[in-house]
Amino acid sequence: MLATLTAAQLTQLEQWFGRQRFSAGQSARELHIHDISAHTSALPAGVVWPETTEEVSRLLAWAYCEEIPITPWGAGTSTEGNPLPVQGGLVLDMTRMNKVLAIRPEDLQVDVEPGVFRKELNRQLSGSGLFFPVDPGADATIGGMIANNASGVKTVKYGATRDYVMRMTIVLPDGEVINTGSRAHKSSSGYDLTRLFIGSEGTLGVVTAATLRLSGVPEAKLAATVVFADLESASEAVAMLIGAGLEPAALELLTEDLIELMNRENGLGLQVAPSLFCEFHGISRASLLETAALAQEVCEDCGALNFAYGIDEQDRTNLWRARHEAWETINRAHPGKNTLIVDAAIPISCYPEMVVFAREQVREQGVSGYVFGHAGDGNLHVVMAGDPADEAQWNKLETVNQLVVEKAIALGGTCTGEHGIGIGKRKFMALEHGASYQLMKRIKDLIDPKGLMNPGKIFI
Repeated sequence: MLATLTAAQLTQLEQWFGRQRFSAGQSARELHIHDISAHTSALPAGVVWPETTEEVSRLLAWAYCEEIPITPWGAGTSTEGNPLPVQGGLVLDMTRMNKVLAIRPEDLQVDVEPGVFRKELNRQLSGSGLFFPVDPGADATIGGMIANNASGVKTVKYGATRDYVMRMTIVLPDGEVINTGSRAHKSSSGYDLTRLFIGSEGTLGVVTAATLRLSGVPEAKLAATVVFADLESASEAVAMLIGAGLEPAALELLTEDLIELMNRENGLGLQVAPSLFCEFHGISRASLLETAALAQEVCEDCGALNFAYGIDEQDRTNLWRARHEAWETINRAHPGKNTLIVDAAIPISCYPEMVVFAREQVREQGVSGYVFGHAGDGNLHVVMAGDPADEAQWNKLETVNQLVVEKAIALGGTCTGEHGIGIGKRKFMALEHGASYQLMKRIKDLIDPKGLMNPGKIFI
């Protein structure tokens, strides 16, 4: 644990970054010890705001020699304690490296620094007819999304962050700067180091620039809400919609208790019943209406009670805003409580079984929990509210988490579909990965032999 810096270390950092971009003050340090999880962290010894790759390289080389832990920080919107300093040291706040370096519409590419926020990137792309489609809900930084391999509601059509990163500049723990990947749309040249660093949560190095692939903005969008009598029917419709080749851009499953909350908070007026929220993207409204008609047939074959589409733009926007704010809605409904979020993912064919199992565990433990998820790609969330200070109560939340994750892994799934390992999911890594987990540890030890990069994450 490194809670304070020596006088010489403080002087060196102030000389390099000035008092505007380095702080050992209490308030700056306290602003970097919380994400939206209940995980605990340690107060860092200081916070640095670099602005160039060269500054990051110099800082990491120095910190490596001084044996100072480094924790990279983006927007702080993570759910598993991923950017929280647990061994003190320095927090590397990347939000001043926030430039969109180049937009190349002819290549469908953009070069960015890691501190660019997702929504700002798409605002700057708005005149090009292109967009960065990965949408985790939160307005995360691109660097944070790369670190976590973020995805979200549109993954079923557009994929996750790893599908869009073509090239990166990375500073290794000892300060060495490397470049991975290329601007070519395909390559069979050597090991895919780019993918190694995506999802590594800052445990192997710091990304300081990236080339991203972009998608064309769809000409038309169509949203639909589908109501079912029971959760099983709604879950079964998910696999049928995917199997029918209808390619929804988003396909979300929500249970009636969450819809009731959303209605109360947002005035949506939705029917309180298990439902699917769907969105389709295409070249024309006419083609989407045909797609919606086919989707309606599929859902009705699965027992849908109502299929409403042709939702106007404002209602569509309100609907998805409410879905994106599901965590905030749950949090407000349980004042004074913290949340524990299950983020398992399983094969699509197992989704009905998994959804029913998760709800049963919530009910058996008697906890306040809401089951929903990105059903189109098999990602299931269970958001539970409780008081971490009440050990008996919080243990019930942890029990649900344990049982749901173990079930997901037994079905051939994963302990985390998009939130990363961070602090909270480390205990499941050996169960999920077996011997390959030990290989991951050896890779970590090879690249970061002193264990200084974002310590306490991924590995126990």
